[in-house]
Amino acid sequence: SQGADGDTVARLSAILRTNAVHDFSFKRVPYDYYDWPLEARRDVLGAPSVDHLCKSIVLVNTQAPSNVVDCSNRNNSKYYVVVVQYTAKFSAETVKNFLYSLNDGKIAKKKFNLRLAPEETSAKLTGYEHNGVTCIGMKTDIPVILDEAIAKLNPDYFWLGGGEIDLKLGIRTSEFVNFVKPFIVKCS
Repeated sequence: SQGADGDTVARLSAILRTNAVHDFSFKRVPYDYYDWPLEARRDVLGAPSVDHLCKSIVLVNTQAPSNVVDCSNRNNSKYYVVVVQYTAKFSAETVKNFLYSLNDGKIAKKKFNLRLAPEETSAKLTGYEHNGVTCIGMKTDIPVILDEAIAKLNPDYFWLGGGEIDLKLGIRTSEFVNFVKPFIVKCS
């Protein structure tokens, strides 16, 4: 992936700058990064705390009505990308309840069943492989849900996947929110 290094960084940097995101940085991490404890990951990234380390996960609504096949309706999408902290315990139930209320209860609660999308599906939709997923520059415009705990972080700057397994993206939370326009939801 070293050869493509500049490509991903240049492509995502251009997308971010075009969308008024200026406070961001990319950092290359060692190949065994995911074997490290969170404290070591925090240190290599220079993050303020382990709570500032986040990941993007692609969820599929396995019970979506048969007419819901894509991401064209962000209020009732077949797929969502959820950005959560590594330190948090993700709760699909709270996201399901959020989506139910977002649709004013017009869609039965049983029509929301969020599960981790299979890796192949995630890669096809995002264009990124496992541990490299970021919600910036995805192939598909998947609606993003940001855990409200991340929105409350101080300082308001967090780290997430950068489009390649060994590439991380640090970004100012307020600029991320203005650009991505995620749903901000309690997810843990």
